[in-house]
Amino acid sequence: MEGLKYRRILLKLSGEALAGPQEYGIDPKAADDIAQRIREVREMGVDVAIVIGAGNLWRGRVGLEAGMDRATADYMGMLATVMNALALMDALERLGVVVRVQSAIEMHAVAEPYIRRRAIRHLEKGRVVIFGGGTGNPYFSTDTAAALRAMEINADVLIKATKVDGVYDSDPKRNPNAVKFDRLTYIETLNRRLEVMDSTAISLCMENKLPILVLNLWDPDALRLSLLGEIRGTLVHAG
Repeated sequence: MEGLKYRRILLKLSGEALAGPQEYGIDPKAADDIAQRIREVREMGVDVAIVIGAGNLWRGRVGLEAGMDRATADYMGMLATVMNALALMDALERLGVVVRVQSAIEMHAVAEPYIRRRAIRHLEKGRVVIFGGGTGNPYFSTDTAAALRAMEINADVLIKATKVDGVYDSDPKRNPNAVKFDRLTYIETLNRRLEVMDSTAISLCMENKLPILVLNLWDPDALRLSLLGEIRGTLVHAG
């Protein structure tokens, strides 16, 4: 499509996006809604890669509070991201979208191993690629995995999908006077300790000058218009 500002994106989804009203587990209707939005973007001619969290299935801090080993808790979370990736793959395939799931933790029966050049080739062929298994290493979040994969596939932007329309100086659900930012620099985001992504992910994007766009995925126009250059959210960039 002519006029696209971003032609290859890495979409970071929270696991909770798949949970639906019950806020836990995987809701097929929520997966279908997300898949529909992704298909619309793909039909615009945008290369789409996805990293999804696991908060709907497992939160490592729960295990840590119970005395669980940190690495074990993190590996459990990485496995849960693969379950979410498969659920989203199924929803997309039922809409006719060609999808490949790649996992940083090898499990050949359900996903390809993560291979950077193969992932790029899938994108070049118009396939959606979902990255599961985080980075394959404990102590790293799926935010960091998203930043890393975005860099590796040469994405034009990392899009953090949320349920609010951008980044605010405080929680807009609790503070009706919260101020929304249209643009932020990486340094401002880190200094203000704004909950855009974790500091490792933001620093990685800053070092490689990869913009981060935070938007409301459930706004029917936000993602489409932002890809065309009309930013509907908050852009975190070099300034």
